[in-house]
Amino acid sequence: MTHQVPQHIDPNKIFLVNRSEIERRLEPEFYRPSIASLEKRIRSLATRKLRDYALYMAGGATPKKTEAGKYYSDSESGIPFLRVQNLQTNGELSLDDCVYISKDTHNGLLQRSQVAEGDLLVKITGVGRMAIASVAPKGFVGNTNQHMVVIKTGDAAISKYLARYLNLDIIEQIASRHSTGGTRPALDYPSLKNLPIIEGINFSIIDDAIALKKQKEQQAEDLLNSVDDYLLGELGIELPTIRNTLKDRIFLLNRRELEGRFDPTVYKDGIKLISTKWNNVKLSKVAFVNPSGTYKGKSVETPISFVPMEVIDERFSEIMTMEETTIEQSSGFTKFREGDLLWAKITPCMQNGKSAVAKNLKNGLGCGSTEYFVLRPKDERLAIEYLHVILHMKCVRETAMLYFGGSAGQQRVSSSFLENFNLPLPPKEKQVEIANHVYKMRQQAKALQEEGKAILEQAKREVERMILG
Repeated sequence: MTHQVPQHIDPNKIFLVNRSEIERRLEPEFYRPSIASLEKRIRSLATRKLRDYALYMAGGATPKKTEAGKYYSDSESGIPFLRVQNLQTNGELSLDDCVYISKDTHNGLLQRSQVAEGDLLVKITGVGRMAIASVAPKGFVGNTNQHMVVIKTGDAAISKYLARYLNLDIIEQIASRHSTGGTRPALDYPSLKNLPIIEGINFSIIDDAIALKKQKEQQAEDLLNSVDDYLLGELGIELPTIRNTLKDRIFLLNRRELEGRFDPTVYKDGIKLISTKWNNVKLSKVAFVNPSGTYKGKSVETPISFVPMEVIDERFSEIMTMEETTIEQSSGFTKFREGDLLWAKITPCMQNGKSAVAKNLKNGLGCGSTEYFVLRPKDERLAIEYLHVILHMKCVRETAMLYFGGSAGQQRVSSSFLENFNLPLPPKEKQVEIANHVYKMRQQAKALQEEGKAILEQAKREVERMILG
């Protein structure tokens, strides 16, 4: 007896599978007709499997961090320790937000997962896209954790070809089909080794698209980097030249200039934004730093927004997504309201630029990370968006680093930095004009980045169409 799905039902939502087709897997997603037929088509075109290119294949491990940070290091003296976020779908490694380990750890604890020039790295664990692949660049030496696999092919050109191939969406779908697990799926070694490889694909379209994408990204980067110059020009501020001669390292300071800190570097290297065009005021005169966080007159069941640190985009200084919680569940979190400025106090979030104005909050209220400073205008003299663009300036964040306190790896900016911060204060209309101009610059940069992504995705689609005919 033959069973058929009625024609009015989407066969990708409800479908039938013959018992003879079951392959010791019971997840419905594995037997979805669209993905099953795609894999069948790819395997009919493939001549080899991934294992045929692997001279050696191994995963890594995450070293335990001691209180003294023994296994971790800095970018100057340490070895890159790669994580999933360092892999990119263009086949290249990104060392942004990279962790570094000591050379002793690299040479001793994790020898099996050492990464060298020309090695192929493939993500095998985690949420989202499976099997993101990148190639270690020329001269690279590093290590990796257990969420990716190092594949030594012996030929950088082969690794590059495989990275281009594995990053195609149609191949990623096959990899995801064979992953197992719930909230954190994983691709086991047999399934990884068994991925079908089609040889002879011309990836020049993708190579050209990647080059154009990089060009767009550089234009976006240049635009973002020009924001500070624009602000300095509008405020009539010329930053001092940093000198490090013996004469410059010895200086006198009046007692009244002390700001509760006795670190010489605070007064030697700290930059004050003294405007020659506008009034200059202490930030504490026009804004509250960490105002009262109570929700007066509201029921404990009132829904509010939840803003963890990771949802703040540091490049464009905005909240990407918001979750929802209640006032009752906000205990222990930093509390804020609509229009407040959230400014990260902890390393590395602060120096990376994690800050945003809280907008469109549920019932106008929110809570989030305890590592936020909350800033709120005291009166109409200050536009919060203007304060935001000033505190996001690179020179401001670099000066804030001089006010760090606490243990290594968990250092925080003291509130005295913000309270004593010199703020150039143009008229409110000028503040709004400056903030709006910076917003437009950031939006232009974001559009350039999106154009680059679209160009690469379109190139991938063209290659996939060529493969599938």
